[in-house]
This record gives sequence, structure tokens and C-alpha cells, in this order.
Amino acid sequence: MIHLYTWTTPNSQKANIAVEEMGVTYKVVPVDIGQGEQFASDFLKISPNNKIPAIVDDRQGVTLMESGAILFYLGQLTGRLIPCSQRNYWSCIEWLFWHSAGQGPVSGQLGFFQTNADMAPFALDRFRKEVARLYSVMDKRLEEVEFLAEELSIADISAWPWVSRFGRIGIDLAEYPNVKRWYLEIANRPAVQRGFEILQPAEKIPLPE
Repeated sequence: MIHLYTWTTPNSQKANIAVEEMGVTYKVVPVDIGQGEQFASDFLKISPNNKIPAIVDDRQGVTLMESGAILFYLGQLTGRLIPCSQRNYWSCIEWLFWHSAGQGPVSGQLGFFQTNADMAPFALDRFRKEVARLYSVMDKRLEEVEFLAEELSIADISAWPWVSRFGRIGIDLAEYPNVKRWYLEIANRPAVQRGFEILQPAEKIPLPE
């Protein structure tokens, strides 16, 4: 049994969607970050960095924090969403790291500085430009291939929840038509919809005009 410590953040939704896509048997353990539950001593034993998501796999005796590590672990465990060919496998790793090091964190910073725009106008401008640049990189990739690693993989599952915040950070997906096509294709997957709505009351997947 996988115990999934999660909430409604984009990083958590990566794991939420992954367990549904991979057909993993799991139990949801909500961690309400609005109430500071990520700082509870019992949770810190599982996730020393006090971040969600985290998992505990009873059968394997494995405890993991960090969404990228969790996706990779679940993919290896189930044999799903990790490409078999060397070419696509390394593309998957490449784009998983691209998202984890860039698109995800920078989008989060943009959201923060938009909410607190008077704190640092220079930072807001810097993160707006960098998010736009990263969307352009992604759009160019998806002009060439259907998914980031050519086939659906954990790289897509990692990036998609952050792209679902497009409206909150002021991104118009019409400016990135290949990202928009990719986003809608993944949004229409039943497992993605179930994962997005794991916690109740659930948000609905945002859809661009």
C-alpha cells in the first residue's frame, strides 16, 4: 500500500495524477498546508524538508519526498510512464529535470510575486520574462513531438499541473498553441481528471478559452 501525503498544490497533483495513471493501490493522507500540518513532527519524519507530496510504500519499506523522485519511483515500480527505448528514456529524464529545475520553481516564484507585487517589482518582471521564455522552450519542443519524451511519460505528468495554473500566473495559452494542444490532450485523460480531484471538495481542471 502506498500512503500518499498530499494536498491541492501543483507538486502534489503530480503524485495524485501518477498513482491514478499507474494504477497504484494507495491511501490518501491529506496534509493541510494552510493549517501548517507540513510542520508536524510525524510528517517531518517522512518529509524532512516539510514539503508535499511524500509517500510511504509499506511493501517496499520506502519513504520518499520530492515529487520528481516520487514519479520516478512509481514509474520504476509499475513499469508505466517511463519509456523503454534509450532515446525516449533519456528524453524523459531530460525534460523531467528541465521542469524540476526551471518551469515549476519559476512559475511558483511568479505566483508569489504577483500576489505580493509591491514587494519587489524587479523580481516580478524577472519571473514573468523567465516563465514566458520557458513556455516558449516547451512550445518549441511540442511543435516537434506529441509529448515531451515523444510518448506520454512522467515528464508530462510532472509539468502538466504547473501548466494548469496558467490563468493564475497570467499565461495565455493561445500564445503557445503546441502547449495548449498538449495541455488539453492530457486534461482529457480520465486518470488525470481523477487525480486532479482526489481531495474533496475538488477543483475542476482549468480549461483555456
